[in-house]
Amino acid sequence: MTRRDALIRVIDALHAEIAALKANDVTALERATQDKLAGIEQVASLGTGPAGDEIRELADEANRLNETCRIYVNLMAANVRRRLQILTGDAGHGFRPTLVSAYA
Repeated sequence: MTRRDALIRVIDALHAEIAALKANDVTALERATQDKLAGIEQVASLGTGPAGDEIRELADEANRLNETCRIYVNLMAANVRRRLQILTGDAGHGFRPTLVSAYA
C-alpha cells in the first residue's frame, strides 16, 4: 500500500465518521473511527519521506475533514451540556453566586 492509498483510506473513514455523527449512529461511528485509526497507522508506517503535491493535498483534505468531525463533536457536546443544564434547572447559569455574601 502506498501513502496515497493510506491517505485515501483515512479520508474515506473521515467521510464515514461525519455521516455517522450526522445520523447519531454509534456503531457506524465506532467502525469509521477504527478504520481512520488503522489508516493513520498505515500512513505512519510508510515513513516520512518527501511528499509531492498530491500527498500534500490529500493530507490537507484529511485535516479539513478531521476538523469538521471535531466541530460536530463539539456541537454535540454543547447540546448535551445545554440539555443537562435544562434538566437540572441550571439553564443559562454557568456561574452561581453564593448566598452567603448577600447576608454579609
